[in-house]
Amino acid sequence: MTVATERKPLIKNSELLENRLKEIPTEAGIYFMRDRHGDILYIGKSKKLRSRIRSYFRDTKRFSDRIAMMIYQVAEIEFIVTDTEAEALALEANLIKQHQPYYNVLLKDDKKYPYVCITWSEDYPRIFITRKRRSGNEKDRYYGPYVDTGLLRYTLHIIKRIFPLRQRPKPLFKDRPCLNYDLGRCPGVCQALISPEDYRKTVQKVVMVFQGRTEELVNILQSHMEKAAEELNFEQAARCRDQIKALNALTADQKVSLPDDTISRDAIALAADGQHCCIQLFQIRAGRLVGRLVFFADAQSGTPGAILQRVLEEHYRTVEPVEIPAEILVQYELPEEEILTDWLRQQKGRKVSLVVPQRQTKAELIEMVERNARYELERTQRISDRNNQALQDLASVLDLPDIPKRIEGYDISHIQGSNAVASQVVFIDGIPAKQHYRHYKIKNPTVTIGHSDDFASMAEVIRRRFRKYANNSTEEEISQNPEDFPDLVMIDGGKGQLSAVVGVLQEMNLLEDVRVVSLAKQREEIFLPGESEPLLTDPEQPGVQLLRRVRDEAHRFAVSFHRQQRLKQGRRSRLEEIPGLGFNRQKQLLAHFHSIDYIREASLKQLMEVPGIGASLAQEIYNYFHPG
Repeated sequence: MTVATERKPLIKNSELLENRLKEIPTEAGIYFMRDRHGDILYIGKSKKLRSRIRSYFRDTKRFSDRIAMMIYQVAEIEFIVTDTEAEALALEANLIKQHQPYYNVLLKDDKKYPYVCITWSEDYPRIFITRKRRSGNEKDRYYGPYVDTGLLRYTLHIIKRIFPLRQRPKPLFKDRPCLNYDLGRCPGVCQALISPEDYRKTVQKVVMVFQGRTEELVNILQSHMEKAAEELNFEQAARCRDQIKALNALTADQKVSLPDDTISRDAIALAADGQHCCIQLFQIRAGRLVGRLVFFADAQSGTPGAILQRVLEEHYRTVEPVEIPAEILVQYELPEEEILTDWLRQQKGRKVSLVVPQRQTKAELIEMVERNARYELERTQRISDRNNQALQDLASVLDLPDIPKRIEGYDISHIQGSNAVASQVVFIDGIPAKQHYRHYKIKNPTVTIGHSDDFASMAEVIRRRFRKYANNSTEEEISQNPEDFPDLVMIDGGKGQLSAVVGVLQEMNLLEDVRVVSLAKQREEIFLPGESEPLLTDPEQPGVQLLRRVRDEAHRFAVSFHRQQRLKQGRRSRLEEIPGLGFNRQKQLLAHFHSIDYIREASLKQLMEVPGIGASLAQEIYNYFHPG
């Protein structure tokens, strides 16, 4: 089936849309929605394809803003017919995992809550906490998001104490392990003192903790301890004993009272207001609460049962079969319960029960999950209300036509012109969006040590940021990626910095498109283009406080990057004293050894392993660090 490219959205061509809908069968299957470039926007399933797809175009007002935006981008629809609805669900899960369409993410990645990442893509996997999901290599595994960040950090801390794991992302020394190896906390990964196969066996034990299989892991360690004791390997037996003791202590206070606590189960419930929906999923293994996950969704995206079903589909799509419990307690009846049950059974290889408890202990458990979801929704809503109040106040202060959804803040950092850098921070809906932050190194040749020019530096940064919107392509660029264009630009500084930025925007014919203000530090004064006097504002009013948060974050980000550059410059300054060692070879040395200390400890042979470092230059480097 061919895909049309550069076509108009179907919703703007009623005749073409109707003809296309008539071509779609009424059988079960999955459907693809593509944009005018042929990229997949959404993959869905249905037991009646034509009815489901037609429903999108009947009345877009009944959908959320997010789905309505998607519908206006659909330029082509494809489909694959399946024999059964269960096959459609399984195929949909595989295709979503393969293509990861933007609009298939029902669950919002809430950056407040962390995940645990295990990098199976590496020979020696790392285990760390992150707030980014679906990034990196597809072989890496993510667990979460976890509500209790403190408990998660404590769990990971205990795990790294009882299991010998790599403790650092990069080795501390070039040719020998660090103190963690001597303490038994690391098996010497940096020097390959353990094979990748043996190390992965240890990581597999750690994975069992995050899969909620702690009791199973304790039983395995118990058998290892008994076997080691029989073989008179008392050191190994003692190590297993300590690991069992620590794991039991980790879950000692997580008991959940259920009559049949030998069954593994998940309990899921939601709380919703008019717009937002918070879903919590309690993972209970052998009567212990081993994980409490939180998700957010659009309350208008479906009925409560449909939202719960979609959450379960997305959640279990990303887990291993062993992590699927034998029983799932749900708050509402699911619209396609039989399909989901069959799919889960195929994934797990055994029966999985979906139960809507009506009374007694299981119903009380669902009520507890719902109560936690309600508290979390209320807390999130309070934060959202404060941000909305600040955004509305800011729009009023600056006389903006709409509430500024995307605010960008810029700042310059240097010491008397040396290592001059700039920062770009982004706030979306009043919340820092760190995935959009950006650094700049100032390239202006007039900005050198002893000669700084903040006005010219700021002008350079703004020119680089908005040059793709220059000339006559502004409207087209904005339409192609509207989320990338700011509603407000905040400059850290006074009238001078603002004038420099205004001059650049005028040159680029963007002054009417980019709303820009500056915020001076001393009196927290806001300046507008063309105005000699600052706005009459209260430094403590919500809108000004929001601008101050943007300004402070831009300053922090710029200063931290400047310090990094100073550190690198300090390392290079010593290398510049070595005769015959140019800038490119300095970079190669630092890339190979990572620090001056490693270069100092390197032998002649190790120095000559660096590309571009011959015998004579290696001798010069060695003599510099070992005079006499």
